[in-house]
Amino acid sequence: MKIDHSGKATILFGLGAAIIYLVMVLGTLSYLNDLAGALPFDLRPSGYSQADTLGLLEALGGTGRHYYLTRQIPLDTLYPALLALTLISALRWRSFRFGPTLMTRIGGALAILAATFDYLENLGISLMLLSGSEPDLALVKAASTATILKSALTTAAILAVIASLLPVLFRRMLSARTTPAAR
Repeated sequence: MKIDHSGKATILFGLGAAIIYLVMVLGTLSYLNDLAGALPFDLRPSGYSQADTLGLLEALGGTGRHYYLTRQIPLDTLYPALLALTLISALRWRSFRFGPTLMTRIGGALAILAATFDYLENLGISLMLLSGSEPDLALVKAASTATILKSALTTAAILAVIASLLPVLFRRMLSARTTPAAR
């Protein structure tokens, strides 16, 4: 079986990830932010404390918790996989088309780790939303740690893709400058 590395998979996964991301940012997360008057857990890359958690859970109330669980969490179940597939397929395309680099080698692992911690974050958030008025401190710390690691690893994975593609882009730009235009 021949695997096509034309970049089509990257585009398709990327479109799917972008659509879900926009629905979350402009829809569900925006609604939760407006409802609670505070950033939802997903939008706190530096994590959250027990006091932050209690404040957000109280502000969300039963309606907000239900919305978070039934609207935001399902969308955020699709997004990590789509983002990881986008980044990995971009790295594979770059590697097969222009040769492997350190960034193409480690970028895929970073994308998988980012998705893993995003899923752990979702699990922690779901348990906190279901926990009643005061979630266990260990649960809050675990969910917050997962949020921080998800954010850092996602940033690192995206930077690995950018770092692997920039040399290709620069080579093409230099090549276009030095190649005389056909007449």
